[in-house]
Amino acid sequence: MVVDSIVNLYSPTLPQCLRIADLGCSSGPTPFSDIIDAVEETCRRLNRRAPEFQIFLNDLPSNDFNTIFKFLPAFYEKLKKEKGEEFGPCLVTGLPGSFYERLFPSNSLDFIHSSYSLHWLSQLLASLREQI
Repeated sequence: MVVDSIVNLYSPTLPQCLRIADLGCSSGPTPFSDIIDAVEETCRRLNRRAPEFQIFLNDLPSNDFNTIFKFLPAFYEKLKKEKGEEFGPCLVTGLPGSFYERLFPSNSLDFIHSSYSLHWLSQLLASLREQI
């Protein structure tokens, strides 16, 4: 689903820097590596160079952002190993605050991801069931 969304959104034009927000990121593994893979796949399909990435990790101020930042060096090393030295920079920023309030200026993001609501679902959505 993420790959298809990115392909549909960026087939006509891909920005030089892709600004992504992960709302409700928690302190565990975040999906931005999946999003980066989806963008890279899109670039491969469109025969384009991958953009730079600016990723905003958002959660409540009580979130343990330190745990996330401790894993960033290993994440950067993995990116370099898997994608190569020429792969565009990936810059990660922590942004504490509630996503029920304004966090970003108008038109400042290209892609927003949130899996926060998934744990509230009592059953798998029919549209997702078809894709499994």
